[in-house]
Amino acid sequence: MSRARALWTRVPAPVVDLFLVAAAAVDIWLNLWDDTRLGVALAALGCAALAFRRRFPLAVFLLTLPIALMQDVALAPLVALFTLAERSRNRPLLAVCVALSALASSTPWPLAGVAEVDRTMTLIAFVYSLAIAAAPVLFGQLIQAQRDLARRLVEIEEAREHERALHAQAVIARERTLLAREMHDVVSHQVSLIAVRAGALQVAARDADAKEAARTIRSLSVDTLDELRTMVTLLRASGGHATELTPQPTLAELHKLVESSGAETQLAGELPPTVGTPAQRAIYRTVQEALTNVRKHAPGATASVELWQAGDDVGVTVINTRPTRLSLSLPGSQHGLIGLRERAEILRGTLESGPTAEGGYRVRLRIPLGSD
Repeated sequence: MSRARALWTRVPAPVVDLFLVAAAAVDIWLNLWDDTRLGVALAALGCAALAFRRRFPLAVFLLTLPIALMQDVALAPLVALFTLAERSRNRPLLAVCVALSALASSTPWPLAGVAEVDRTMTLIAFVYSLAIAAAPVLFGQLIQAQRDLARRLVEIEEAREHERALHAQAVIARERTLLAREMHDVVSHQVSLIAVRAGALQVAARDADAKEAARTIRSLSVDTLDELRTMVTLLRASGGHATELTPQPTLAELHKLVESSGAETQLAGELPPTVGTPAQRAIYRTVQEALTNVRKHAPGATASVELWQAGDDVGVTVINTRPTRLSLSLPGSQHGLIGLRERAEILRGTLESGPTAEGGYRVRLRIPLGSD
C-alpha cells in the first residue's frame, strides 16, 4: 500500500485533477437525472470546478452541491469534500458541509414532487447520505493527521540532531573550561613564580652575565604568562571548533556592535591607543554580553555604553534603563557574566554587575592599563 501511495504521489497534480474531472464527467453522463439545460449546465460547472479544488476547496464544494440534488451518489461532491477535509482544520465547517451534502443528496428533485415523497424514506435517505458524505471527510482528516505526524517526526528528528550537536558543543566547552582552569591555576601560577624568582635574581646578582640571564628569564616568563592569559581567555570564551581561526573582535568593531544591538544604545568616551589586544577583547565581550542581556531581559529599555580611563585603569560601564515591555521568560544561567568575570580576573581586573536604583541594570569592567 505504501508503494502504491508513493507511486500516486509522484503523479503531477494537474494530471490527477484532469483525471478526476474526466471521472466526474463520466459519472454525470451515466447517472444524471435532470437532463434540462439548467441541470446540465449546473452539473458541467460543478464538474469543471474540480480542476480548482486545491486552491478553492470550499467554493468548489459549493459548486458541486447541485450535482448531489440530481444524483443518488455523485462523485464530484465527494471529491470536493475530501479535498476540503484534507486542507481545512475547521471541524464545525466540515460538519456543516457534510450535512449540506447529505441534505442535497436526500432532497427529492425536482422540488415540485416534495409533497408526494414518503418522509420516512426521505429520513432514511438522509441518514444514508450522511454516512456516505462523512466517509471522504474522515479519510481527508486521516490524510491530514498522517501528514502532520510525518512533519512532526521530521521536526523531532531535527530537534534531536540539534540537541546532539549542542551536547557535543557542551562537552567541548567543558573540556576547554577544564583546560583553561588548569592553565590558569597551575601553569600560570608556576610561570609567575619563575618570573618573580628571576626578578629577584636579577636584582641580587652581581655578575653581569648572571644578571643578563636572569633578566632574559624574567622577560621570557612575562611574555609566556601574557600568552597563557590570552590562551586562557580564548578557551573560556570559545564554544566551537573555529574559535582559534576566526579574528577576535577589538574596540574598532565596538561601534558596529552598538549599532546592531537591537536596542537604543549610546556610545560615549574613548580609550587610549595603548590598550592591549586582550583588554580590548574583554571590553568588547563585556559590551556584547551586556547588550545581549538588555535585548533578552529588558525589552524597550535604552542603554548607554561609556568607555573610560581612571589613572592606570581603563574600563567600560554599560547601564540600561527599566524595561518598558514585559519580557519573555527566557532561561538565564548567568554563565555569560561568570565568564566575563573570569576573563577580567585573568587580566587582573574586576567585573561588577547588579541592578540600579531606577530599576535598570549596570555592568562595569575595570582592567589595568598594562594588562596586555
